[in-house]
Amino acid sequence: MEHTSASDSETEDHVQPLLRRKNSGEVQKAPACCSSRYGLALLSCYGFFVAYALRVNLSVAMVDMVKNSSRPNSSSSVCPRHSSPVPKHNHTARVYDWNSETQGWILSSFFYGYILTQVPGGYLARKYGTKWLLGIGILCTVIFTLLTPLAADLGAGYLIAVRVLEGIGEGVSYPAMHAMWALWAPPLERSRLLTISYAGAQLGTVVALPLSGQICFYLDWTYVFYIFGAVGLLWFVLWACFVSNSPNSHKRITEAERLYITSSLKNELSPTTDYIPWASILKSLPLWAIVVAHFSYNWTFYTLLTLLPTYMNDVLGFSIQQNGMLSALPYIGCWCVILLGGQLADFLRERYIIRTVIVRKAFTIVGMMGPAIFLVAAGYTNCNYFLAIAFLTLSSSLGGISASGFNINHLDIAPSYAGILLGITNSFATIPGMVGPVIASSLTKSGAIAEWRIVFYISAGINMFGAIFFTLFGEGTVQPWAVQRIQFQ
Repeated sequence: MEHTSASDSETEDHVQPLLRRKNSGEVQKAPACCSSRYGLALLSCYGFFVAYALRVNLSVAMVDMVKNSSRPNSSSSVCPRHSSPVPKHNHTARVYDWNSETQGWILSSFFYGYILTQVPGGYLARKYGTKWLLGIGILCTVIFTLLTPLAADLGAGYLIAVRVLEGIGEGVSYPAMHAMWALWAPPLERSRLLTISYAGAQLGTVVALPLSGQICFYLDWTYVFYIFGAVGLLWFVLWACFVSNSPNSHKRITEAERLYITSSLKNELSPTTDYIPWASILKSLPLWAIVVAHFSYNWTFYTLLTLLPTYMNDVLGFSIQQNGMLSALPYIGCWCVILLGGQLADFLRERYIIRTVIVRKAFTIVGMMGPAIFLVAAGYTNCNYFLAIAFLTLSSSLGGISASGFNINHLDIAPSYAGILLGITNSFATIPGMVGPVIASSLTKSGAIAEWRIVFYISAGINMFGAIFFTLFGEGTVQPWAVQRIQFQ
């Protein structure tokens, strides 16, 4: 990876207020339209769409993969069930006699692989570049997804192993992408570029949940893995052809855009990839503020991601076909808010010159406390279907605002080590995916509304704590240890 020399101290006479940076020269802002940096944002959005579609499709397919006798009776619900005309369901694929415990291990096994490659992913991306690390990581997930029907035929143990390997491949995605944005995202465009990029995760969930159900219904469950696997292969071809590790190595970028990006970052990046201040990183309170916020947010996110369809069925009484669309509604809202929030955050920083730390903290407060309030409110709607769905959608949608808060703060405090920092925070933030749904399931054995209120209160309380901790200890400027200075003898 190449960086502009930090010794360049020239400043221009014509300074643009929107591109102000301390101790650095100013260059003309390169247009966003048809630019390489926004092209990267769209391709990475497609990549995260693939990653999350491959992550959640098994949750839907599992319903058709197991025999009816393997699942508890779901014909009853707390609220009156909704009737709808049901066309003929295609049942041509093989089904398996897996009990609920086996199904739980299969569904959670992804995260045991996912957590293993978080920190290594950030380190390798910084050391060797992101393009092929991220590309091959998601490609491995795609290949193992295509092998899922074969693994299921061989036995539950083989399927668990395949899911662990999928998690290992996908685990490098976020740390690697953060490391790439450290070289590509001008400071005052970070919110816009990163929210476009990571909004693909929500879009993948929105599309995969209902579409997987329809594929299972009209074709069979094996096609869920073949179709989404093919979509992933197409992404890898595009990624390999059009993406470069840095602006300096990109073949089609304009000189104006290259200078704009590298000049805006030259005083924020460490001049070497060899030195990593591990002790300073682990002692950094602003980093631990992100860790706590990331862990807290993901507790609610993973709890809803895995158990929202169960709540829709067991409490509100929606059928599996209605369930897929209604369960996707909160993520549609979240996707829209992520994109709008990114635009608003950078607009406030550019136009109104609001300090980065204030923007990050404000967006984190709204994006974590807002969801907590509406999540608790959802527990008191009883059988008011409209209010229940509205509050759950508002809760998840407001969570999207935090994408421009703590979620990209790694790049504010240490852009050179952003991939490693995200690997650390995402390692902790993966733990809720392992234990949160298990705890929630153990608390809702009878499916009573009062039990679900406890789940919502726990999630809301953890969210509140994360927001308060980040507000107290978060920072918005590059930390001294994040820029290695050249020592003169």
